[in-house]
Amino acid sequence: MKYNRLGYLIGEGFTNVFKNKKSTGASLMIMCATMIIFGVFLILGENINHFVQQVESAQGIQVFATDEATDEQIQQLGEEIKKIDGVNTIEYKSKEAALDQMKEKFEDNQDLLEGYEGDNNIFTASYVVTLTDLNLSGQVQDTISKLDNVKKITSSDETVSTLINLANGIKIVTGVILILLIVISIFIIANTIKLTVHARRKEISIMKYVGATNGFIRWPFIVEGMIIGIIASAISILIVAVAYNFIAEQMVNSQFMKMVGVSLVGFSDMFSSIIFVYMLLGIGIGALGSIISMRKYLKV
Repeated sequence: MKYNRLGYLIGEGFTNVFKNKKSTGASLMIMCATMIIFGVFLILGENINHFVQQVESAQGIQVFATDEATDEQIQQLGEEIKKIDGVNTIEYKSKEAALDQMKEKFEDNQDLLEGYEGDNNIFTASYVVTLTDLNLSGQVQDTISKLDNVKKITSSDETVSTLINLANGIKIVTGVILILLIVISIFIIANTIKLTVHARRKEISIMKYVGATNGFIRWPFIVEGMIIGIIASAISILIVAVAYNFIAEQMVNSQFMKMVGVSLVGFSDMFSSIIFVYMLLGIGIGALGSIISMRKYLKV
C-alpha cells in the first residue's frame, strides 16, 4: 500500500513536468542560465586557489649570506633556517650557481660576465626558502633577518599578497552570487509550480474535501520541482564541462600559460564537487520552490 502511494506521488510529479511543457521549459532555461553563471565563478575560484597553491610550492624567499661568511657559517645558517616554523624546503645556491644562472639570462651576451669568474665572482651564496603557508612570509623573514651572517632577504610579497587577496575576493563574490542565484531560482520554481497548482485548484479542493492530507497533495508538486532542478543541473554540468574543456585546452597551449608556468585544474578533478553542489542546489531549490508555491492553496 505504501509502495503504491509512493509510486502514485512520483508518477504524478513526472506527469506534471511533461504536462506543463511551456512553464517547465521556461524554468529549465532560467535555472540553467543561473546555474551556469554560478558554475563559472565556482570554477574560477577553484583555479585561483590552484594558482595560489602552485605559487606556494614554487615561490620562495631568497636569503643572501654576507660576503665575509665562511662555508661553515653558511652551512650553519642553512641549518638554522630549516628549524624556523613555516619553512617548507631550502635550497642552497652557491656563488658559481648564481653566476651560471645570470649567464643563462644574458644568453648571447654571456661574454660580458667572463671577468667575474673564480676569485672575481661578485655574486653571493644564498638559500632559496619555500614556505608551508604564504601568509607566514613576513613572520619568517623577520626571524631570518635576526640570524647571523644574513646580508639581505628578497621576496615577492606583493605578488603573493595580490594572489591571496584575489582568491579571497573570488570566494566572497562566489558566495554572494550563489545566494542571489538561489533566491532567483526559488522564485522562478515557485511561480512555475504556482501556475500548475492554480490550474488544478478545483482538483485540489475536491481532494481536500474527500480527506486527502496536505502532504499527499503537496508531494507530487515537490517531486515536479525536484525533477526540474535535476534536469537543469544535468544540462548545466554538460554545458559547463564542454565549455571549460575547450577554453582550458586553448589556454594551456597559449604562450602566456607557458611563460608564467602555471596549470589549470582539470574538470575531472572538480567533477565530483561540481555534481554534488549542482544536484544539491537543483533538488533543494526545486523542493523549496514547490513548498512555497503550495502554501496559499493548502493554507499551511
